[in-house]
Amino acid sequence: MTIVVGFDPDGHGKAVLHLAAMLARSADEELLVCAVVPAPWAPSPARIDAEYRDYLRRTAEGALEEARRRLPDDLPVELLFRDARSAPAGLVEVAEQRGAGLIVVGSATRGGLGRVTLGGVSSRLMHSSPVAVAVAPRGYRTRPDARVRRVTAAFGNPEGADDLVIGAAGVAARVGAALRLASFAVRPRAPYTVAVGREADAAMIAGWVADMEAAARAALEKVEELPVAPSRLEAVVGRGETWDEALADIDWDQGDVLVVGSSTIGPVARVFLGTRADKIVSESPVPVTAVPRRAAAELAEAAVTG
Repeated sequence: MTIVVGFDPDGHGKAVLHLAAMLARSADEELLVCAVVPAPWAPSPARIDAEYRDYLRRTAEGALEEARRRLPDDLPVELLFRDARSAPAGLVEVAEQRGAGLIVVGSATRGGLGRVTLGGVSSRLMHSSPVAVAVAPRGYRTRPDARVRRVTAAFGNPEGADDLVIGAAGVAARVGAALRLASFAVRPRAPYTVAVGREADAAMIAGWVADMEAAARAALEKVEELPVAPSRLEAVVGRGETWDEALADIDWDQGDVLVVGSSTIGPVARVFLGTRADKIVSESPVPVTAVPRRAAAELAEAAVTG
């Protein structure tokens, strides 16, 4: 299967190449590095439009060649220039035409180093793509021979989470990685004038954590029954007064990838991040992959059948 890589036509974006190379090597997939130049809303009779388009094409093709030089030599890579009404639309069109299972893009340049920050392209894909979307943190770097070592599945709602967990387990097993289920307990800091009610909050959080730990154990028991299970299984809970603190409360290493599922209120066939997933993505210190519910179900079926 092919991994489509959205590469900025201006040549910026080393982070997306590092992530794409690691994912392709781990899953033994081919890379299709694609530079999309949005088409104008309406053609102009002025020749200047055509000249500008030619300039953009030459710039994008030069950027693609530079991308190929940056990628490790052991990976099969195809380069593609695409005209489209928008960058997200172009990447989706290419993914569907090539039967790709994943689109990889980078974070917005305005974000902090080491964090995932959704920009115009990545945000649109994270809320509408029919295939899974992976986003590299800003400034993300890996070793030339890097592989995925651990898949962490965000586990926040046991109802309807079976497909995501089993699907993530199947992918982790296929690439030789560990599987971790991670829940995040965020307890907002109370105003300093409030002196009551914190005990009740603490009890509620403790009860929620206990329920999530029990649900995670049950989910991992199902994973253990798969024909091929991941090399290592664990479940953790990150705690904090903000989402940033909760994510930082658990360890993250090189080779980690965080997987989030689509909201049940969104379309089955497309990625649609819910409120919690959106917050998790925006605070993630490692690459994040968002999976549409239909794709999660297909991955789960493949894992169950071996």
